[in-house]
Amino acid sequence: MKKFILLVCLTMMAGVARAEIVAPDVLIKSIAQDVITIVKEDKDIQAGNQKKILALVDAKVLPNFDFTRMTQLAAGKYWRQATPEQKNALVTEFRNMLVRTYTKAFTLYRDQSIEVAPLKLAATDTETTVKTRILKAGAQPTAVDYQMKKSDNGWKVFDVVIEGVSMVTSYRGSFASQIEQPGNVSQGIDALIKSLADMNAGAANGSLKKADAK
Repeated sequence: MKKFILLVCLTMMAGVARAEIVAPDVLIKSIAQDVITIVKEDKDIQAGNQKKILALVDAKVLPNFDFTRMTQLAAGKYWRQATPEQKNALVTEFRNMLVRTYTKAFTLYRDQSIEVAPLKLAATDTETTVKTRILKAGAQPTAVDYQMKKSDNGWKVFDVVIEGVSMVTSYRGSFASQIEQPGNVSQGIDALIKSLADMNAGAANGSLKKADAK
């Protein structure tokens, strides 16, 4: 999964205010180049500076994801059975989980580049897939597809497919397994929220310990 998220963050982009909605393939390409340039030139980020990495993730990655829809798809049928409070908590912890994983992945950048396939999009299309490849000298290209939906704020990513493996689908299986364990859906959702929160807290504490050690 770490490798999965590394590939995701190498092709993620900046949330820039736009006067008009930019085509999804143009958006992916322009912001991917922006992120790669920043990571390539910032030695602190490559060395694992948590403050800088979190700032980069917050500014460049998060504005381009629809975390509510991602969480809804990952929760599957159980999303409809969750209370509004549980839904909010799930979205928060799912978002935090991805943020913490991204902060680790940025330190692993090693001169990869991104190739974005041109996209034919009808004016009425509200969902599409942007196909990209991650290129690295001496290695086979890695296919990364972005499932995107058009919103009032532009195109947002709601799933990422790496070499045919969907991030949302991968989490859906593990989420369902945790929810079903207690035998009560509401308790199971609470158990999943707690599990994600504990994992996020552990990751955050681990990052702080590494920072202190340096």
